[in-house]
Amino acid sequence: MIIETPEQLAEIYSPAPVAASTVKETDHITPHYRALIEASPFVALATVGPEGLDCSPRGDAGAAVRIDGPRTLVMPDRRGNNRIDSLSNIVRDPRVALLFLIPGSGTTFRVNGRAVISADPDLLASLAVDGQAPRTAIIITVERAYFQCARAVVRSRIWDPATHVDPASLPTPGDILAALSAGEVGGRAYDEEWPTRAAKTLW
Repeated sequence: MIIETPEQLAEIYSPAPVAASTVKETDHITPHYRALIEASPFVALATVGPEGLDCSPRGDAGAAVRIDGPRTLVMPDRRGNNRIDSLSNIVRDPRVALLFLIPGSGTTFRVNGRAVISADPDLLASLAVDGQAPRTAIIITVERAYFQCARAVVRSRIWDPATHVDPASLPTPGDILAALSAGEVGGRAYDEEWPTRAAKTLW
C-alpha cells in the first residue's frame, strides 16, 4: 500500500510526538544550540531549485558554520569542483536545510531556513584560512532549529572504529571516472595525483 495522505501517515505514526520531540524546536540559536554548531566541522547542505534537489557535504577546519547572531549563520564556500549546484539553487530558491554532525557524538543538529549568497569582500576576508578567502559565503537566516535524537547514529555505529570500511575495498574516484568515461578521464594517475592536488586547493 502506498501512503498518499497526511491522515494515512498520522494513523501509522501514532501516538503523536511527545513534548520532548516538540519543545526542542526554536526559531533561533540558543546557547545550547550554539555549542552544538561550534562543535560540528561537517554539515550536509540541502537546497532546491528548478532542476530538483541537491545535498552537498560541507566541511571546515573547526566549525563548518559561523554564528553571526541568534538567527544568522554564515557558511564559507570553500574550494570544490566548481559545479555550484547548491549555489545555483539558492539564487533561485532561498530555502535550505542543514544537518550538522559532531564527531564522537550521537546528537545531530538540524536547521531549516532561507539563504542568500554574498560576495562582500570584508565578509569573505573574515572567513579566510591560510590567507585564502572563499569566493562567496552563504548567509542563512534561521527559521527552525532543533537537535535530533541519537537513534540513527547509534544504529549506524558511524563513529565506532570497528565498523569503519577499509577504503581499499571500495572503488576509487579514478576507477569510477574511468568506467564512466571509457578511460578518457580518471584512472590510476588521477588517484595518485589527487592527494597532492587536494592539499594545494583546500582553501
